[in-house]
Amino acid sequence: MKVPLLDLQAQYAPIRAEIRAAMDRVCDAQHFILGPEVSALEEEVAQFCGARFGVGVSSGTDALLVALMAAGVGPGDEVITSSFTFFATAGVIVRLGARPVFVDIDAGTFNLKSEEVQTKLTSCTKAIVPVHLFGLCAELSSILEIAGDRGIHVIEDAAQAIGAGDRLGRSAGTIGDMGCFSFFPSKNLGAFGDAGMIVTNDADLAESLRVLRVHGGKPKYYHRVVGGNFRLDALQAAVLRVKLKHLTAWTEARRRNAQRYRELFAESGLQSQVTLPQDTPGHIYNQFVIRVPRRDELRSFLRQNGVETEIYYPVPLHLQDCFADLGYRKGELPESEKAAAQVLALPIYPELLMEQQRHVVEQIRRYLDDGAQAPELSRGSAAVS
Repeated sequence: MKVPLLDLQAQYAPIRAEIRAAMDRVCDAQHFILGPEVSALEEEVAQFCGARFGVGVSSGTDALLVALMAAGVGPGDEVITSSFTFFATAGVIVRLGARPVFVDIDAGTFNLKSEEVQTKLTSCTKAIVPVHLFGLCAELSSILEIAGDRGIHVIEDAAQAIGAGDRLGRSAGTIGDMGCFSFFPSKNLGAFGDAGMIVTNDADLAESLRVLRVHGGKPKYYHRVVGGNFRLDALQAAVLRVKLKHLTAWTEARRRNAQRYRELFAESGLQSQVTLPQDTPGHIYNQFVIRVPRRDELRSFLRQNGVETEIYYPVPLHLQDCFADLGYRKGELPESEKAAAQVLALPIYPELLMEQQRHVVEQIRRYLDDGAQAPELSRGSAAVS
């Protein structure tokens, strides 16, 4: 049996007519950059998230970049963030001439340890960028308190978390000063290419974001600041407007699939050998990430048996070659390093069939029962649920 990591064709088939009609609408209008489709999407995403403003941009990476620009981040500044995340989170900081300051993660949530943020603050700290990794909200209450006392911006990297909520019922992206979303095709809400958005409740920040995405020009050809070309295409906005209507149902399907995995792993008796993601209210499961011993060997075994997986992420950012000059050493952020060696993402997309999930778990059981595993994982604070 073949089980892909993601099946976008299965998602597209039932909404094909809606998508084609939306694209035809843009083609008939011949308005391809920003314009009414983008404005409508901005309003709809903002409303979905419970924010006052949405500003569409060219990608999730650019959303982070423009948000940092709007926060005034530049040379000599420091930005505190997680080491266990996609490269763009730190890459945009360096592109602005600032220094990323990495914080270790909580073993159970994969999100940064909020209690460690306090220890990283200096007079140069300009912003904090918590990441809601894999669709699970980071704990932000203490971070907001720390930042508010010092006038530090909190910019949420919610690239994987649209529709997620925290334990207080707050929506990802709306908790800090700005929230950044990616609409890369593999995301829970994915475009037909690159696209992104920033949401905020601050009118001044929203206006700054709009100006920065068009080279800093307002009015056109008059520039008080230097921005960039971060505009969102109307075709992508039209596609996303169709998909947004289905997002809540897709999220519930992902949650059902996550619960089914839990039941299947329990039936297989693998609880002592496989650490499952936390079953937390508000989790939207952009990925279903487990921890396993001898992860690389298991992944190879699964591939041979028709199951696609992915490693998010094999090298924490503080150990990436391009950040060697920051001076971090192996062992300095132990939970990030341990996660990088153990995590494996299983298929979790909404259209995943029960038979496919059974096959995934059965292959993992076969591998572990054959004695290929190393000694049981040291869980730390990681939860099995």
